[in-house]
Amino acid sequence: MKYIIGNWKMNLNIRESAALARGVARFARGKEFLPGIVLCPTFVALSEVRKILARGRIMLGAQNCGPDKNGAYTGEVSPAVLKDIGVNYVILGHSERRQIMGESNELIARKVRAALEAKLIPIVCIGESEEIRLAGNAQEYIHDQLHGSLSGVTLGRHAKIFIAYEPSWAIGSHHSADIASVLDMHAYIRKETAKILNTHIANINVVYGGSVDDQNAYSFLRENEVDGILVGGASLSIHRFDKILTDAMEIISAQQAL
Repeated sequence: MKYIIGNWKMNLNIRESAALARGVARFARGKEFLPGIVLCPTFVALSEVRKILARGRIMLGAQNCGPDKNGAYTGEVSPAVLKDIGVNYVILGHSERRQIMGESNELIARKVRAALEAKLIPIVCIGESEEIRLAGNAQEYIHDQLHGSLSGVTLGRHAKIFIAYEPSWAIGSHHSADIASVLDMHAYIRKETAKILNTHIANINVVYGGSVDDQNAYSFLRENEVDGILVGGASLSIHRFDKILTDAMEIISAQQAL
């Protein structure tokens, strides 16, 4: 299975979010070899988008959640509440939140544990800066991020987790990482995550993000080591997103024909 995750970030009002969700749902209707599709609108658009996706095969994701079930935490959103309104997935530890909001590995680990407790599937984002990459310390940095962001995390028997490798230097830069380095890092992430969580690699999906669009998605998706992609700006255009979905379906069809 390949996964296409659309991270809409802080874009689109409720009407625009609903229109985009309807467009994706219309495209997906009746399609064979459809990838797993996850749409992640803003918090305020979740309920409206959920109504549109309710009878289809597209899943709903949130872009963040709080680390606690409830309490005096002004401005936070409980993972249990997200689950209650029909959310299936939640993005955690995105580099924008790490850098701009100052989120630490420790906080992200708390959020991952809370999300799993609420029966949400976490999409945990990790990735090195360009400075770290150029210094040759990317794998060491990813090792520390993984261990910190998954500290105290255990997977239940049927639980799943996604790790999104998003080198921060590639996000929004129009320069994605080269395929060879992505494959090497994905293999390392998969093996290390399985070790940390003491689970089988089948329970771990590793997806790539970082300037992924309709022009380069195919080159990532065709690789067995890449379970899917986390798409930012290109997910806001129905035409560009449909192109990505079409590429994914072509790859899935070819793989199943082998």
